[in-house]
Amino acid sequence: MGQEFVIKSTILEDKINQLLPSQGGQQAGVDLSASTTIIPIVDLTESAEGSNLRQDLQISFSHDSVTTFNVSNTTTTLVNTTGYFRCFGTFNGFSSAGADRNAQFLLNDGNTTKEILDFDLPISAIVQKFVIPFDFNVFLAAGDSLQAVTNVTQVNLQGVTRQIADINGNLTNP
Repeated sequence: MGQEFVIKSTILEDKINQLLPSQGGQQAGVDLSASTTIIPIVDLTESAEGSNLRQDLQISFSHDSVTTFNVSNTTTTLVNTTGYFRCFGTFNGFSSAGADRNAQFLLNDGNTTKEILDFDLPISAIVQKFVIPFDFNVFLAAGDSLQAVTNVTQVNLQGVTRQIADINGNLTNP
């Protein structure tokens, strides 16, 4: 049979009351006690059963979890399903003395469009090649879509999208 000990520490009692208000909070609080009796605790959460991957592994890329894109001189809808998505890749283009050359990522809700990333090449008499990386996450609600746009064939957005979580924030396995 185990022995019971009462612990008198205002520092510990205050910390318990602060962290666990339902155990005392602004009330008189409860006495802290210790016991030499071993009480097993059974953890019934998913992480205890070993079915959850660490977050860094859960957001890994796999052949089936990524969708590639290469957009040039057009508007393309990259994703139109709900959830959280990562989009990364490169903006590639050549500057020119002629017309403006640019590329954009847009969020569209079916009525309005918002620009979230814009690449504009300088107008230049000297042809220069530009390669600029991008990496961002977006949330798409019902009816939203992520679009990529470039205005000439000498400019393209090349990359991949991957759903990292569903609309409720539950991480998506690769």
